[in-house]
Amino acid sequence: MQPSPAVLSGACTFSIAGFKQVYSPQSVESALEDLPPGANEALRATYEKMLRVGGERFSVKPGRMPDFDALAEELPNFAEVLHDLRKQLALCMESEDPLQIAPMLLLGDPGIGKTHFAKRLSQLLGTGYGFISMSSLTAGWVLSGASSQWRNARSGKVFDTLVHGDYANPVMVVDEIDKASAESHYDPLGSLYSLLELDTARSFTDEFAEVPLDCSDIVWIATANDASRIPEPILNRMNVYEIQPPDIQGARHIALALYREIRESHQWGRHFPELPAEGVLERLAGIAPREMRRSLMGAFGTARLDGRHALAPDDLAGRNMKRQRMGF
Repeated sequence: MQPSPAVLSGACTFSIAGFKQVYSPQSVESALEDLPPGANEALRATYEKMLRVGGERFSVKPGRMPDFDALAEELPNFAEVLHDLRKQLALCMESEDPLQIAPMLLLGDPGIGKTHFAKRLSQLLGTGYGFISMSSLTAGWVLSGASSQWRNARSGKVFDTLVHGDYANPVMVVDEIDKASAESHYDPLGSLYSLLELDTARSFTDEFAEVPLDCSDIVWIATANDASRIPEPILNRMNVYEIQPPDIQGARHIALALYREIRESHQWGRHFPELPAEGVLERLAGIAPREMRRSLMGAFGTARLDGRHALAPDDLAGRNMKRQRMGF
């Protein structure tokens, strides 16, 4: 694909946008014509929509190096991941090559910012975002769809993200991949074996629509707490990063970044100082980062009810003042 001169304004950077065909309309048309009388009406409607919207989607990459320094300050425990991302982006940014990022597994304790990191990366890259939670799912069709011959048949998450979305290279998060449970007949991770390989990902077939999709540009991010519960062939296809909980200084950076983000994203925030008091920051650093946002929002509200435009340490008191676990 040759990048076009079009430039999209992303959340944090500018993205160079081209187009890539993620499926062939001719294949869809043939599949529609081959449907027998009485065929699944949802499948017929899916084919008709695919023909209406066409098979091309935006394929984007940053026009300059994203502001990973800001993300590193926000999430200091992801420095190694960001360093590797810089190297991978440096190879494609000054060429006509599409964005290619190796599949990654973010491994660590619950709530240390893994899913938050994936969302922020999607914003920085200027592309789409898909999310698949494996913690409560057992069916093999979650990723790859279920045949239209089955009752309650439906397309899978990969198909939905590409076909119903705007991008050929979204960030796709497989959350808590180690909690996926296989049924007797279905392996919920089975489709990942081909999706994580560049060659086979170029012709991935959802079992519902049965039309090949080019999934080779998807940016895959999996999160997990326990690598021992992930099949070895999946681990071998991914760059594995062990994410540590932030230390005290890192927790202070996270707290300050969240304070600024909340303040700047609300009109009422301009009434509060640009920086919190030292005592507030110190107490925030003692809260599990997963709970920081909720605690901060409550503290802002407490301050206003009290007629103040600045937070006090006691505004943060409550059930979240525990430090057994650090995380988002």
